[in-house]
Amino acid sequence: MRSPHGPSAALDVLVAVLCLSTSGRAAAEHRNEIKIMPGHTKLDNYHLPLPSSYLSDDDLPSDFTWASVHGVNFLTKNLNQHIPQYCGSCWAHGALSSLADRIKIARGGFKSLDINLAIQYVLNCGSSVAGSCYGGSSSGTYEFIKESGHVPYDTCQAYLACSADSSEGFCPYVTSGCSALQTCATCPTFDTACVEIDYFPNASIAEYGTINGASDMQAEIYARGPIACNVNANPLHTYTGGIVNSTESTSTNHVISIYGWGEQDGVPYWNVRNSWGEYWGESGHFRIVRGENQLGIESTCSWATPDTFTEVNYPCYEDGSNCVSSATYKDPAMDIQGFRSSRGLVVN
Repeated sequence: MRSPHGPSAALDVLVAVLCLSTSGRAAAEHRNEIKIMPGHTKLDNYHLPLPSSYLSDDDLPSDFTWASVHGVNFLTKNLNQHIPQYCGSCWAHGALSSLADRIKIARGGFKSLDINLAIQYVLNCGSSVAGSCYGGSSSGTYEFIKESGHVPYDTCQAYLACSADSSEGFCPYVTSGCSALQTCATCPTFDTACVEIDYFPNASIAEYGTINGASDMQAEIYARGPIACNVNANPLHTYTGGIVNSTESTSTNHVISIYGWGEQDGVPYWNVRNSWGEYWGESGHFRIVRGENQLGIESTCSWATPDTFTEVNYPCYEDGSNCVSSATYKDPAMDIQGFRSSRGLVVN
Protein backbone atom coordinates (compact mmCIF):
# COMPACT_ATOMS: atom_id res chain seq x y z
CA MET A 1 0.00 0.00 0.00
CA ARG A 2 1.34 3.42 -0.89
CA SER A 3 1.78 6.09 1.73
CA PRO A 4 -1.38 8.03 2.65
CA HIS A 5 0.83 11.09 2.44
CA GLY A 6 1.48 10.78 -1.31
CA PRO A 7 1.31 14.00 -3.36
CA SER A 8 -2.09 13.31 -4.94
CA ALA A 9 -3.70 12.35 -1.63
CA ALA A 10 -2.14 15.36 0.06
CA LEU A 11 -3.51 17.65 -2.62
CA ASP A 12 -7.03 16.21 -2.29
CA VAL A 13 -6.98 16.53 1.49
CA LEU A 14 -5.58 20.08 1.24
CA VAL A 15 -8.35 21.07 -1.16
CA ALA A 16 -10.96 19.65 1.20
CA VAL A 17 -9.45 21.42 4.22
CA LEU A 18 -9.34 24.74 2.35
CA CYS A 19 -12.95 24.29 1.33
CA LEU A 20 -14.00 23.58 4.89
CA SER A 21 -12.35 26.70 6.29
CA THR A 22 -12.86 29.54 3.86
CA SER A 23 -10.91 32.67 4.68
CA GLY A 24 -12.52 34.94 7.25
CA ARG A 25 -15.72 32.90 7.45
CA ALA A 26 -16.73 30.14 9.87
CA ALA A 27 -18.63 27.12 8.59
CA ALA A 28 -22.38 27.66 8.77
CA GLU A 29 -24.26 25.93 11.56
CA HIS A 30 -26.50 23.35 9.94
CA ARG A 31 -30.03 23.10 11.24
CA ASN A 32 -30.60 19.61 12.65
CA GLU A 33 -32.75 17.72 10.12
CA ILE A 34 -32.73 14.39 11.98
CA LYS A 35 -35.73 13.68 14.18
CA ILE A 36 -37.37 10.45 15.35
CA MET A 37 -41.13 10.96 15.07
CA PRO A 38 -43.56 9.59 17.69
CA GLY A 39 -45.03 7.11 15.22
CA HIS A 40 -41.65 5.62 14.30
CA THR A 41 -41.61 2.65 16.67
CA LYS A 42 -39.74 -0.04 14.74
CA LEU A 43 -36.16 0.71 13.66
CA ASP A 44 -35.67 -2.77 12.18
CA ASN A 45 -38.15 -5.00 10.37
CA TYR A 46 -36.42 -7.90 8.65
CA HIS A 47 -35.89 -11.65 8.93
CA LEU A 48 -33.52 -12.55 6.08
CA PRO A 49 -29.77 -12.74 6.88
CA LEU A 50 -27.85 -9.49 6.53
CA PRO A 51 -25.05 -9.36 3.94
CA SER A 52 -22.50 -9.06 6.76
CA SER A 53 -23.42 -12.63 7.74
CA TYR A 54 -22.51 -14.11 4.35
CA LEU A 55 -19.79 -11.73 3.12
CA SER A 56 -16.39 -11.40 4.82
CA ASP A 57 -14.00 -8.48 4.46
CA ASP A 58 -11.96 -10.68 2.10
CA ASP A 59 -14.98 -10.97 -0.21
CA LEU A 60 -15.18 -7.21 -0.68
CA PRO A 61 -13.23 -5.47 -3.46
CA SER A 62 -10.78 -2.69 -2.57
CA ASP A 63 -12.92 -0.26 -4.54
CA PHE A 64 -16.54 -0.47 -5.60
CA THR A 65 -19.15 2.03 -6.73
CA TRP A 66 -22.70 1.61 -7.99
CA ALA A 67 -21.99 4.61 -10.21
CA SER A 68 -19.96 2.28 -12.46
CA VAL A 69 -20.37 -1.49 -12.38
CA HIS A 70 -18.93 -2.94 -15.58
CA GLY A 71 -19.48 0.48 -17.12
CA VAL A 72 -23.14 0.76 -16.03
CA ASN A 73 -24.35 3.57 -13.73
CA PHE A 74 -26.97 2.21 -11.32
CA LEU A 75 -27.63 5.54 -9.58
CA THR A 76 -30.86 7.44 -10.15
CA LYS A 77 -31.06 11.21 -10.61
CA ASN A 78 -29.45 13.76 -8.31
CA LEU A 79 -31.83 15.72 -6.08
CA ASN A 80 -32.06 19.16 -4.46
CA GLN A 81 -34.08 19.37 -1.25
CA HIS A 82 -33.81 23.18 -1.11
CA ILE A 83 -36.01 24.19 -4.05
CA PRO A 84 -38.48 25.76 -4.58
CA GLN A 85 -37.74 26.80 -0.96
CA TYR A 86 -35.78 25.51 2.00
CA CYS A 87 -37.05 22.21 3.46
CA GLY A 88 -35.17 20.01 5.93
CA SER A 89 -36.17 16.80 4.15
CA CYS A 90 -32.69 15.30 3.64
CA TRP A 91 -33.87 12.17 5.50
CA ALA A 92 -36.49 11.50 2.79
CA HIS A 93 -34.13 12.34 -0.06
CA GLY A 94 -31.41 10.02 1.24
CA ALA A 95 -33.86 7.21 1.96
CA LEU A 96 -35.79 7.36 -1.32
CA SER A 97 -32.79 7.90 -3.59
CA SER A 98 -31.16 4.81 -2.03
CA LEU A 99 -34.37 2.79 -2.49
CA ALA A 100 -34.75 4.00 -6.09
CA ASP A 101 -31.13 2.98 -6.77
CA ARG A 102 -31.88 -0.51 -5.44
CA ILE A 103 -34.86 -0.79 -7.74
CA LYS A 104 -32.64 0.25 -10.64
CA ILE A 105 -30.11 -2.41 -9.62
CA ALA A 106 -32.86 -5.03 -9.51
CA ARG A 107 -33.96 -4.00 -13.02
CA GLY A 108 -30.47 -4.33 -14.50
CA GLY A 109 -29.74 -0.63 -14.65
CA PHE A 110 -30.51 0.21 -18.24
CA LYS A 111 -33.61 -1.77 -19.24
CA SER A 112 -35.75 1.34 -19.42
CA LEU A 113 -36.19 4.78 -17.92
CA ASP A 114 -35.31 5.21 -14.23
CA ILE A 115 -37.93 4.81 -11.54
CA ASN A 116 -37.87 7.83 -9.22
CA LEU A 117 -39.97 7.96 -6.07
CA ALA A 118 -42.28 10.70 -4.77
CA ILE A 119 -40.65 12.44 -1.82
CA GLN A 120 -43.60 14.82 -1.59
CA TYR A 121 -45.93 11.89 -0.89
CA VAL A 122 -43.86 11.09 2.24
CA LEU A 123 -44.06 14.74 3.33
CA ASN A 124 -47.81 14.78 2.66
CA CYS A 125 -48.74 11.51 4.29
CA GLY A 126 -45.90 10.34 6.54
CA SER A 127 -45.50 13.19 9.01
CA SER A 128 -46.22 11.18 12.16
CA VAL A 129 -43.82 8.35 11.28
CA ALA A 130 -41.27 9.65 8.76
CA GLY A 131 -41.05 13.41 9.32
CA SER A 132 -41.62 16.85 7.84
CA CYS A 133 -39.63 19.82 6.52
CA TYR A 134 -38.52 20.33 10.13
CA GLY A 135 -36.84 16.95 10.44
CA GLY A 136 -37.33 13.21 10.18
CA SER A 137 -35.43 9.96 9.71
CA SER A 138 -34.55 7.57 6.92
CA SER A 139 -35.58 4.55 8.99
CA GLY A 140 -38.91 6.25 9.72
CA THR A 141 -39.37 6.79 5.99
CA TYR A 142 -38.90 3.07 5.39
CA GLU A 143 -41.28 2.11 8.20
CA PHE A 144 -43.94 4.47 6.83
CA ILE A 145 -43.66 3.09 3.28
CA LYS A 146 -43.74 -0.52 4.45
CA GLU A 147 -46.77 0.05 6.66
CA SER A 148 -48.66 2.24 4.17
CA GLY A 149 -48.00 -0.33 1.46
CA HIS A 150 -46.45 1.82 -1.24
CA VAL A 151 -44.72 4.97 -2.40
CA PRO A 152 -45.85 6.45 -5.75
CA TYR A 153 -43.46 7.36 -8.53
CA ASP A 154 -42.55 11.04 -8.63
CA THR A 155 -44.81 11.83 -11.58
CA CYS A 156 -47.70 11.42 -9.12
CA GLN A 157 -46.49 14.19 -6.81
CA ALA A 158 -44.03 16.94 -7.74
CA TYR A 159 -41.64 17.94 -4.95
CA LEU A 160 -42.91 21.18 -3.37
CA ALA A 161 -40.58 21.40 -0.34
CA CYS A 162 -43.65 21.82 1.88
CA SER A 163 -45.18 19.85 4.72
CA ALA A 164 -48.28 20.54 6.83
CA ASP A 165 -46.20 22.48 9.38
CA SER A 166 -44.35 24.62 6.79
CA SER A 167 -44.76 28.40 6.62
CA GLU A 168 -42.04 29.19 4.08
CA GLY A 169 -42.69 30.59 0.60
CA PHE A 170 -45.97 29.43 -0.92
CA CYS A 171 -46.41 26.55 1.57
CA PRO A 172 -49.31 28.23 3.45
CA TYR A 173 -51.24 28.22 0.16
CA VAL A 174 -50.59 24.54 -0.61
CA THR A 175 -53.23 21.97 0.35
CA SER A 176 -51.65 20.02 3.19
CA GLY A 177 -52.45 16.70 4.76
CA CYS A 178 -52.90 13.29 3.19
CA SER A 179 -55.66 12.32 0.80
CA ALA A 180 -55.95 10.55 -2.53
CA LEU A 181 -55.24 13.90 -4.19
CA GLN A 182 -52.04 14.27 -2.15
CA THR A 183 -51.00 10.73 -3.08
CA CYS A 184 -51.34 10.74 -6.86
CA ALA A 185 -53.01 13.39 -8.98
CA THR A 186 -53.22 14.99 -12.40
CA CYS A 187 -54.64 18.28 -13.65
CA PRO A 188 -56.40 17.59 -16.98
CA THR A 189 -56.97 21.10 -18.39
CA PHE A 190 -56.88 24.79 -17.51
CA ASP A 191 -60.61 24.76 -16.82
CA THR A 192 -60.82 21.54 -14.79
CA ALA A 193 -59.84 20.98 -11.17
CA CYS A 194 -57.02 18.54 -10.47
CA VAL A 195 -58.24 15.00 -9.88
CA GLU A 196 -56.95 11.99 -7.99
CA ILE A 197 -55.52 8.91 -9.71
CA ASP A 198 -56.64 5.75 -7.94
CA TYR A 199 -54.38 3.32 -9.84
CA PHE A 200 -50.78 4.46 -10.22
CA PRO A 201 -47.24 3.12 -10.59
CA ASN A 202 -45.69 2.53 -7.17
CA ALA A 203 -43.07 0.62 -5.22
CA SER A 204 -43.24 -1.18 -1.89
CA ILE A 205 -40.71 -2.32 0.71
CA ALA A 206 -40.01 -5.92 1.71
CA GLU A 207 -37.65 -5.33 4.63
CA TYR A 208 -35.72 -2.48 6.23
CA GLY A 209 -33.21 -2.01 9.01
CA THR A 210 -30.33 -0.07 10.52
CA ILE A 211 -26.59 -0.76 10.53
CA ASN A 212 -23.34 0.94 11.50
CA GLY A 213 -19.61 0.39 11.16
CA ALA A 214 -17.56 0.44 7.97
CA SER A 215 -17.40 -3.35 7.39
CA ASP A 216 -21.15 -3.96 7.75
CA MET A 217 -21.86 -0.89 5.61
CA GLN A 218 -19.59 -2.14 2.83
CA ALA A 219 -21.19 -5.60 2.85
CA GLU A 220 -24.68 -4.08 2.69
CA ILE A 221 -23.77 -1.69 -0.15
CA TYR A 222 -21.96 -4.37 -2.15
CA ALA A 223 -24.71 -6.98 -1.86
CA ARG A 224 -27.87 -4.91 -2.12
CA GLY A 225 -27.15 -1.28 -2.99
CA PRO A 226 -26.78 2.24 -1.56
CA ILE A 227 -27.70 3.10 2.02
CA ALA A 228 -28.87 6.27 3.79
CA CYS A 229 -26.57 7.52 6.57
CA ASN A 230 -26.49 10.35 9.08
CA VAL A 231 -23.63 12.87 8.96
CA ASN A 232 -22.50 16.15 10.50
CA ALA A 233 -23.13 18.59 7.66
CA ASN A 234 -21.62 21.69 9.27
CA PRO A 235 -18.23 21.35 7.53
CA LEU A 236 -19.82 20.38 4.21
CA HIS A 237 -21.41 23.75 3.52
CA THR A 238 -18.24 25.11 1.94
CA TYR A 239 -16.94 21.86 0.43
CA THR A 240 -15.98 22.10 -3.23
CA GLY A 241 -14.04 18.89 -3.85
CA GLY A 242 -11.48 16.35 -2.67
CA ILE A 243 -11.53 13.81 0.14
CA VAL A 244 -12.92 15.30 3.35
CA ASN A 245 -10.56 14.61 6.28
CA SER A 246 -12.14 16.26 9.30
CA THR A 247 -11.76 16.21 13.07
CA GLU A 248 -15.09 17.99 13.58
CA SER A 249 -17.88 16.58 15.76
CA THR A 250 -19.41 13.18 15.06
CA SER A 251 -22.79 14.51 16.26
CA THR A 252 -25.01 14.25 13.18
CA ASN A 253 -27.67 16.59 11.74
CA HIS A 254 -28.12 15.58 8.08
CA VAL A 255 -28.79 12.46 5.96
CA ILE A 256 -27.00 11.44 2.76
CA SER A 257 -26.63 8.30 0.62
CA ILE A 258 -23.46 6.19 0.43
CA TYR A 259 -23.10 4.20 -2.78
CA GLY A 260 -19.50 2.98 -2.83
CA TRP A 261 -15.93 3.30 -1.68
CA GLY A 262 -12.40 3.56 -2.97
CA GLU A 263 -8.84 4.45 -2.10
CA GLN A 264 -6.60 7.16 -3.48
CA ASP A 265 -2.87 7.07 -2.71
CA GLY A 266 -3.49 5.11 0.47
CA VAL A 267 -6.43 7.21 1.64
CA PRO A 268 -9.62 5.11 1.89
CA TYR A 269 -12.85 6.99 1.24
CA TRP A 270 -16.61 6.69 0.84
CA ASN A 271 -18.50 7.78 -2.29
CA VAL A 272 -21.42 9.90 -1.08
CA ARG A 273 -24.38 11.57 -2.80
CA ASN A 274 -25.91 14.63 -1.18
CA SER A 275 -29.27 16.31 -1.86
CA TRP A 276 -28.11 19.89 -2.40
CA GLY A 277 -28.10 19.90 -6.20
CA GLU A 278 -25.33 19.50 -8.76
CA TYR A 279 -24.00 23.04 -8.27
CA TRP A 280 -22.56 21.87 -4.94
CA GLY A 281 -19.43 19.79 -4.30
CA GLU A 282 -18.38 17.24 -6.91
CA SER A 283 -21.54 17.58 -9.04
CA GLY A 284 -23.71 16.98 -5.98
CA HIS A 285 -21.44 14.30 -4.49
CA PHE A 286 -18.53 14.22 -2.03
CA ARG A 287 -15.89 11.86 -0.73
CA ILE A 288 -14.87 11.41 2.91
CA VAL A 289 -12.26 9.33 4.71
CA ARG A 290 -13.54 5.81 5.33
CA GLY A 291 -13.07 3.70 8.48
CA GLU A 292 -12.75 6.52 11.04
CA ASN A 293 -16.40 7.49 11.52
CA GLN A 294 -15.53 11.01 10.45
CA LEU A 295 -18.44 13.45 10.90
CA GLY A 296 -20.36 10.49 12.36
CA ILE A 297 -20.97 9.05 8.89
CA GLU A 298 -20.49 5.42 10.04
CA SER A 299 -22.63 5.68 13.19
CA THR A 300 -26.24 5.41 11.94
CA CYS A 301 -27.32 4.08 8.55
CA SER A 302 -30.58 2.70 7.18
CA TRP A 303 -31.37 0.33 4.32
CA ALA A 304 -34.49 -1.07 2.67
CA THR A 305 -35.08 -3.77 0.09
CA PRO A 306 -37.77 -3.34 -2.56
CA ASP A 307 -40.72 -5.71 -2.63
CA THR A 308 -42.83 -5.00 -5.72
CA PHE A 309 -42.53 -2.14 -8.17
CA THR A 310 -44.51 -1.25 -11.25
CA GLU A 311 -42.27 -2.43 -14.06
CA VAL A 312 -44.13 -1.59 -17.26
CA ASN A 313 -46.00 1.66 -17.71
CA TYR A 314 -48.75 0.63 -20.12
CA PRO A 315 -50.36 3.39 -22.24
CA CYS A 316 -52.61 4.24 -19.31
CA TYR A 317 -56.07 5.65 -19.24
CA GLU A 318 -56.24 9.04 -17.57
CA ASP A 319 -57.35 7.43 -14.29
CA GLY A 320 -54.41 4.99 -14.41
CA SER A 321 -56.70 2.00 -14.01
CA ASN A 322 -54.82 -0.32 -16.37
CA CYS A 323 -51.34 0.17 -14.86
CA VAL A 324 -51.13 -3.27 -13.30
CA SER A 325 -47.82 -4.88 -14.36
CA SER A 326 -45.45 -5.43 -11.43
CA ALA A 327 -42.12 -7.15 -10.77
CA THR A 328 -40.79 -8.60 -7.52
CA TYR A 329 -37.39 -8.03 -5.92
CA LYS A 330 -35.26 -11.08 -5.01
CA ASP A 331 -33.02 -10.58 -1.97
CA PRO A 332 -29.48 -12.05 -2.29
CA ALA A 333 -30.04 -13.91 0.99
CA MET A 334 -32.67 -16.06 -0.74
CA ASP A 335 -29.90 -17.64 -2.84
CA ILE A 336 -26.59 -16.88 -1.16
CA GLN A 337 -24.57 -19.38 -3.20
CA GLY A 338 -26.04 -18.08 -6.43
CA PHE A 339 -25.24 -14.52 -5.36
CA ARG A 340 -21.65 -15.39 -4.51
CA SER A 341 -21.26 -17.17 -7.84
CA SER A 342 -22.65 -14.15 -9.74
CA ARG A 343 -20.01 -11.92 -8.09
CA GLY A 344 -17.17 -14.34 -8.81
CA LEU A 345 -16.75 -15.24 -5.12
CA VAL A 346 -15.86 -18.67 -3.73
CA VAL A 347 -18.99 -20.84 -3.46
CA ASN A 348 -18.98 -22.68 -0.15
